[in-house]
Formats: sequence, C-alpha cells, structure tokens
Amino acid sequence: MPSRKPPRKALPRLLLTPGEPAGVGPDLAVGLSRRALAAELVVIADPELLRERARRLKVRLELDTFDPAAKRRAHRRGRLLVCPVPLRVPSVAGRLAPANAEYVLATLRRAVELCQADRNTAMVTGPVHKGVINDAGIRFSGHTEYLAELTGVATPVMLLVAGSLRVALATTHLALRDVPAAITAHRLKAVLRVLARDLVRRFGIARPRILVAGLNPHAGEQGHLGREEIDVIEPALAELRAEGLRLTGPLPADTLFTQRHLRQADAVLAMYHDQGLPVLKYAGFGEAVNVTLGLPIARTSVDHGTALELAGHGRADPGSLHAALALAVGLARRG
Repeated sequence: MPSRKPPRKALPRLLLTPGEPAGVGPDLAVGLSRRALAAELVVIADPELLRERARRLKVRLELDTFDPAAKRRAHRRGRLLVCPVPLRVPSVAGRLAPANAEYVLATLRRAVELCQADRNTAMVTGPVHKGVINDAGIRFSGHTEYLAELTGVATPVMLLVAGSLRVALATTHLALRDVPAAITAHRLKAVLRVLARDLVRRFGIARPRILVAGLNPHAGEQGHLGREEIDVIEPALAELRAEGLRLTGPLPADTLFTQRHLRQADAVLAMYHDQGLPVLKYAGFGEAVNVTLGLPIARTSVDHGTALELAGHGRADPGSLHAALALAVGLARRG
C-alpha cells in the first residue's frame, strides 16, 4: 500500500507594517518590490503613501489590493500586495505629523487581526516614532507593550536576535532608576517561563539553555554591591530549576557576553534594556531582529529607528528588514 505524502503546509503570509509614514519604513517597503520572497507579503499601509515614496525613489511599482479570502501567492518582484489603511493627513518624508499617530496604530491593529484570523502568518513591523505618538495624546511606550495590550497578554518578552546570539530583557522601556524595583521574583519567573517556552515553540530548541545576568556590577559581589541577586534573582532561578528549566546565573554582565559562556547557551536574559542590547547591536547592528515572545501571534521587527533624515533619499539600509522577514518566514511556518 503506497505511503501517503504529508500534507503541504500553507505558504507563509507576512504582514508588514511600515511604521512611521515620515520615516524610512515606506522606503524599505517599496524596496521590497525589487526582491522575491518565499512567502506572501502584504504591506498594511496607505497605497498613495507607497506610490508617492516610489516616485521619489524612482522605483517602478505596481500595487495590488489584498483580499484575505483569496488564495495565497508568493511575493513577486515589481509588485506589492497592499491592505489599505488611510493616512489621516498627507505625509511628507522627514516631517513628523502627530495627526498620523492614529494611522500608525491602525496598521498595527489590522495586522494583529489578520494574524489572529489565520495560521502560518506572522507580522513584521517597521520603526515607529514613540515621541510623536505621545505628542498626539496617546500613551505609547513601544510595539512590545502595545501588541501585548491588543492580544491580552500580561507578560510580553522582548528578544533581540543577531545570528546565533539571542538576548531577552527582564524589563524593557524603563528609566534606569525604576529598574531595581521592577526586578521581582514574580516578574523574573514569568519572563523566564515565557522565554523558555517560546525558544521551544517558536525556535524549535528542544531543551533551551539560558544564561541570566545579575543586576549589579559583578552580580552584587556577594551582597557588597547590592542584594538583588541574593534576595530576588537566585531564589527565583532555584524555583525554576526545580521545574526543569536549564538556567545558569546570575552571572556578572561584563563577563557573561564572552564566548566561554555564550557557546554553552541558547539565549541570555538581561535585567534591563541597556545591559543587553548594546552588546547585541554591536555584534549585529543592521542585521539584528526584534522578536516579541509570549504573544499568541508571531511578530518580528527591525532593530533601528525611523531615520527621518534618510526618508525619501534611497539611503536606508534594508539589512535588518530582510533579516526580520527571513526570521518571520520560519516563525510563520511553525504556525
């Protein structure tokens, strides 16, 4: 009796939100019309914004309107599939307009809706400008927190990926003076459980090994430089080890990021934003990818800002976006 072939998985669908319309996001989206991709690519944006930016960049571009009910088709050179979301006011490259803050958030909401409605789908986000969104009277601390709110997730985890280096954050966009109070046993356990689970679920790592940084210099120097390691971090790690998590730490952050430690790990948990991300961005700036863990959807993002001064000039580096798309394809294939 002939063996049955396993069913073919659906073509991955990637939903791209270009982010701040006055920044380089639309440039990068238009540039994708010059590349082939082993996935369906849907750009969630105002079609006229993309046409105007293509004219400025002298890129020949055809736009097709996205139909969620249509059969998926792989992205083709020379065309972009667009899910239309209208700008609130016309956008000028390099010039922020608070009136378009709601447009930026509307593209994110639409991407989340489409991700939640279909399997083998991931969203890829371009850079947003937090300041102009807050100037519009909308409280916004970043993609990570906003997407968690939209999907009803209590503990989103920010993970940055550069090649084989993966760095997650116990806290994200906090003032440095607020970090120690935010490093609680409850938060550490929640973040590490999400990180360990999604390294399995999203990245296919069967038994992930995680290095955990200390908060203080020299991981507190046995309490002489701070007691957070003794009072908070070490007890939390001991409890999680009893659950089966493979954790090493707390380790001094100044020596954790050496090959001796990293070659024995699948990911690092840093205690705060500027403890872990400068190392990762030094290792892979321009090709690093931001991934939000803990969500019911797959999301990757570029690792750079809006670069307003480059918008419309054709000088934006697409490396991080290409890396974010490539990683998103893998995440979407895993469902």
